[in-house]
Amino acid sequence: MIKKILLGLLALVLLLAAALGINTARKGSRQLEVPPIARLPVDDAAVAQRLAEAVRLRTESSRDDAQANVGQFLQFHALLQQRFPLVHAKLKREVVGDLSLLYTWPGGDAGAAPVMLMAHQDVVPVAPGTEGDWAQPPYSGAIEGGYVWGRGSWDDKGNLMSQLEAVEMLLASGFTPQRTIYLAFGADEEVGGLRGAAQIAALLQQRKVRLDFVIDEGLLILDGVMPGLSKPAAVIGVAEKGYMSVVMKMSGTPGHSSMPPHKGSSAIAMMSDALKRLDEEQMPGGIRGVAGELFDTLAPEMGGVNRVVLSNLWLFRPVVQKQLEGAASTNAMLRTTTALTIVQAGNRDNVVPGRAEATVNFRLLPGDTQEHVMDHVRSKISAPAAQVELSTLPGAVEASKVAPTDSTQYRLLNQTIREVFPDVLVAPGLMVAGTDSQHYGAISDHIFKFSPVRANSEDLKRFHGTDERLEIANYADAIRFYHRLIGQVSQTAAPTKP
Repeated sequence: MIKKILLGLLALVLLLAAALGINTARKGSRQLEVPPIARLPVDDAAVAQRLAEAVRLRTESSRDDAQANVGQFLQFHALLQQRFPLVHAKLKREVVGDLSLLYTWPGGDAGAAPVMLMAHQDVVPVAPGTEGDWAQPPYSGAIEGGYVWGRGSWDDKGNLMSQLEAVEMLLASGFTPQRTIYLAFGADEEVGGLRGAAQIAALLQQRKVRLDFVIDEGLLILDGVMPGLSKPAAVIGVAEKGYMSVVMKMSGTPGHSSMPPHKGSSAIAMMSDALKRLDEEQMPGGIRGVAGELFDTLAPEMGGVNRVVLSNLWLFRPVVQKQLEGAASTNAMLRTTTALTIVQAGNRDNVVPGRAEATVNFRLLPGDTQEHVMDHVRSKISAPAAQVELSTLPGAVEASKVAPTDSTQYRLLNQTIREVFPDVLVAPGLMVAGTDSQHYGAISDHIFKFSPVRANSEDLKRFHGTDERLEIANYADAIRFYHRLIGQVSQTAAPTKP
């Protein structure tokens, strides 16, 4: 009997091993096979100098003051006109919302659907007191050690300037695109984009413009960041999480601390219970949607155990999900996240307050809605409904649509990346932070969030932080990417306007 049981177990193990092996082998590479293109000559010193000039202008935006640093923005506009004369001679330039810029490059086929490249002019402030921690002064635009240093060099003047460099080069060669190309440069992306990108999108919608695709800043070419991959991976953001802050106000029994109210009946106690439950019982997550497609695409490129595990999520899904949930960056890919951000109650140590207020921020996964979030919040509050008031802060945004990866638009972007960066893998991903492209959902179904620059784990720490810098060789490759992409747009059969 024991022998039969052991033989049966052995047979099951062998069958399982065979199933794992067959399933792993069946999942072949999903990478496009395209020949690399000739490397476009770029004058590294000249383009670096122009980027450095842009970085020296302190274009910090403000949520409350539309006129903050307006002089710096106007100097930046003047710099663009001086450094890119062909762009300003051949393209139509419009100022929208006082400081944002919209360029229109008319295509040869007026009936073809247009495309848009995006970036933003504004930068986040340097944290007060950290200026001395920088290896180079934050707004020096220093060129040192093969890098352009300074706030905005990466986020996002690198994208903006590389797009203009590519267009200027193409114009100098006599190039005319087959279809119209828009360049949109918002001036307030870092504070929500309501005065810039939102107004540009509304203007285009008013003109009945329908964009074939949009490319904005976003995910990167990650080098050495993703475990199990021996090659860099260009991750194209095909969707963007939504944003919502819920304000909870609760009223309870007030009193003196010498005779506190009944256990659990104070406003602070009820609020604490709700916050604890929201933190510990978050909205359900899973390896599905964009996250599932990311792993399906990269699994065949991995080696050893990583490839076997990710190729067989039907068996290993719970283990993989638990591991992903253990890190903040990967947990954000799996679910609508919950962050307890503001709590206010009481102002004296010997008085039990009658009211408490808290703000909880949610980043919505595509598929979840603001209504789902509110239902979730209500389910975690045990206080009587009459003592609870819920509201949302202005600026709430639903999660974006997911741009399909089986489209000609995605394939064009995928192909361009593979041509310009032949050593790089390509996969779709989810943008967990907000970008200006969130405002364009009404006029395009194909919105991609991708910045054509390489980044390792050390580079990622510099975003919005100390010692922001952009490698000049990296920047030159971004110019090559946009140059090739615009050329591909012109050569590809363009869909007609609806």
